Amino acid sequence: MLTTVRVVGDSMLPVLRPGDCLLVRRGAAVREGDLVVARRPHGLIVKRAFRRTSEGWWLESDNQNAPGRRDSWDFGAVPESDIVGRVVLRYWPRVAFRLAVPRLRAR
Repeated sequence: MLTTVRVVGDSMLPVLRPGDCLLVRRGAAVREGDLVVARRPHGLIVKRAFRRTSEGWWLESDNQNAPGRRDSWDFGAVPESDIVGRVVLRYWPRVAFRLAVPRLRAR
């Protein structure tokens, strides 16, 4: 099952920016390095799964200097049951694709 979330804050810069919209696969297997959405008492968070511990997943922000940043350094490992899912796609803003077409020169 898929769901969507919108990024708030600067804690995942430069990979994710405030306002980015993400597609999340609920209940997907998580590996170290994946971006995940987790449930916390203050709401949902988007973080990087750093490592699995006996207590759950250690989640970290990519931007440790972001104002208001909160991650496992503040609240410890997040139980597996609080991991909503794995980020599979950033769908907004859309990535601009350019088709490389060779230019022909007139002679």
